[in-house]
Amino acid sequence: MMEMLVGFLSALWLGILTSISPCPLATNIAAVSFISKKIAHPKAVLLSGVFYSLGRMIAYAVLALAIIFSLLSVQQSALFLQKYMNKLLGPVLIVAGLFLLDILKFNFSGFSIGQDRQTSLAGAGIGGAFALGIIFALSFCPISAALFFGSLIPLSLNHKFGAILPFVYGIGTGLPVFIFSVMIAMGVKSLSQWFDKVTKIELYARKATGIIFVIVGLYYVWVHILSSLLHS
Repeated sequence: MMEMLVGFLSALWLGILTSISPCPLATNIAAVSFISKKIAHPKAVLLSGVFYSLGRMIAYAVLALAIIFSLLSVQQSALFLQKYMNKLLGPVLIVAGLFLLDILKFNFSGFSIGQDRQTSLAGAGIGGAFALGIIFALSFCPISAALFFGSLIPLSLNHKFGAILPFVYGIGTGLPVFIFSVMIAMGVKSLSQWFDKVTKIELYARKATGIIFVIVGLYYVWVHILSSLLHS
């Protein structure tokens, strides 16, 4: 029970951290704000925000599950992961932590669409908001890529309830977006101030998470790699 709770909370936190990272947060707020300008009624704005968040959640969950099941469905890769996953997890967590701490950097981007296409989707109501959420979710930037590929995927592969974790991660990515859409629907004027506060919180949260990743990664390296070498 405790293992399941820790796994769920870890996936949820990774999702929230992904959503409030500067690049995804900026696209999230821009998309929801743009959607709100196209719709006259606050309830419709809120509903569009919900479907935009749902699009992000489904995109992350489907992509993660596709990667996980493709790895586990091949017998050789499944046996390899079963044998070496704990040894691989340490270095992967260390590298992901170094990216979160901005010690390592790389250029990474998913696919994107032009401004005209974004405008047409934003004006297409609920369906457009849902599609926009999917597209923006798959437009990875370095931080979101490190959290998704370097953290969520290894966590899911190494957990008994790994198939559920991508959905929990997706919920985490949708929570901040839903909150901002509620604020827009309520007519909050100081949205930019809230954006600045969340950006500052994200910086400290990302650094703290990066440090934890490095520490846990070093622990895994010591327990599953160095200790076995010393006793061999």
